Order: sequence, then C-alpha cells, then structure tokens
Amino acid sequence: MSEKNPAHEAPAEGNQVSLPPEVKMLQEVNPPFFPEGGSAMTILVEWPPGHPGLPPHRHSGPAFGYVMEGAVRFEIEGEPERVVKAGETFWEPGGDVIHYQDGNASADAPNKFVVTMVCAPGQPMLTLVDEEELKERAHLRAPRPSQG
Repeated sequence: MSEKNPAHEAPAEGNQVSLPPEVKMLQEVNPPFFPEGGSAMTILVEWPPGHPGLPPHRHSGPAFGYVMEGAVRFEIEGEPERVVKAGETFWEPGGDVIHYQDGNASADAPNKFVVTMVCAPGQPMLTLVDEEELKERAHLRAPRPSQG
C-alpha cells in the first residue's frame, strides 16, 4: 500500500504518540460536546436483508460507528441520506439532532455494524421522536432522494 497515512508521521508538537504502521486511522472527528459525567457504550447491530432500522430517534451524546458487513442507509438531520459500506465509518453529534435512518441498505444481504455512543448522565441511549415533532422539524431534514 503506497498511500501515506498521516497517522504514521511524527507526532505534531504536543502529541505524545503516533500510531504504528499496523494501525489504520478510520475516523477522526471533532464532536460538538461530550456530556459531563456521561458514560459510553458500544453496541453491535445486525439487521437482516431489507430491515428498515429504528424509527427516527436521537441520542443524548455523540455516536461513532463502523460498518463490518453489508451496507447501512444512514441519515441524520440536516444531511442527505447516504449509504455507508463495510469498512467505512459514520458519526453523529447527538443531542437535539434527529437520526432518521440506520437500516439495511440491501434487500438481499444482512448487515452488521458497531456503534459506540456517549450517553448523558441519567439519559437513555436513544429516544424515539414522535410524529408531531417530525412535522415541526421537517424543514431541517435534507431533501429526500425522490424529491430530487
């Protein structure tokens, strides 16, 4: 592999460690917040072919995911839906942002993905969003593919 991985370069001033060549950086993001006193959990999700995923919901803190097998149809508020394939990552900021889709993007193959979520103290891992709120916030959702 001739592609140069910045994680293998000498650490920037103030950084203590650089990753060895056997370690590949998959995702690096600057989430907007980590809830003070929060906890983290990692879950494994395995959807059968064509599974729609969870209904619209939100997480109390940021979430970071990695698709192990298949493909996930992923959509959060303000961003167009996209398909995240095996070996790719996704993340969402959590908080007030609605997570619209996390279903299986394939009608004929299962998918599997791992998500690590940071949860605010005393808050559930996820909260479903009711129809009334979806209507009130419809203007914040990116245009649907069928809408052009």
